[in-house]
Amino acid sequence: MFDGRSNVLNAGLSAENLSLSGALPVYAQSAALCYRTKNGRPEILLITTRRSRRWIIPKGWLINGMTPSETAAREAWEEAGVLGTCGSEALGRFAYVKNRPGKASALCLVDVFPLHVQRLEAHFPEAGDRRRKWVSPKKASSKVASPDLAALLGGFGLRRQ
Repeated sequence: MFDGRSNVLNAGLSAENLSLSGALPVYAQSAALCYRTKNGRPEILLITTRRSRRWIIPKGWLINGMTPSETAAREAWEEAGVLGTCGSEALGRFAYVKNRPGKASALCLVDVFPLHVQRLEAHFPEAGDRRRKWVSPKKASSKVASPDLAALLGGFGLRRQ
């Protein structure tokens, strides 16, 4: 299991290497682990997916002309109304299979960037489609479906961010 400190790149699991395997098309995504400190303890912002209403963190396809961390910050704004400072170094990576209606499934490798939330807006592009919730890292870990993402969230705050 991914422990939140290792990186699947070290295991040779890059989008390029996995694409060569031919099993599934492989795509890169960026995600924002949006956090704040309340009463000296970290809290993580989770959002719901639009269709199934599962809890996740803001993420999306890489945007041309933007770095992966800039993409993560943009997704945090669009999906959660978050404004803040996004770190340029990924905390880790998780993978999931995206089922796409009318298209083949794809494997997504998601780099996760820390985003310190400075402001949370009420009006943002996907406000009507999603719910937001602040939770402890332990609670965040128990609410997401991906074991790799759960490990990353559960370990957040154990080391200085």
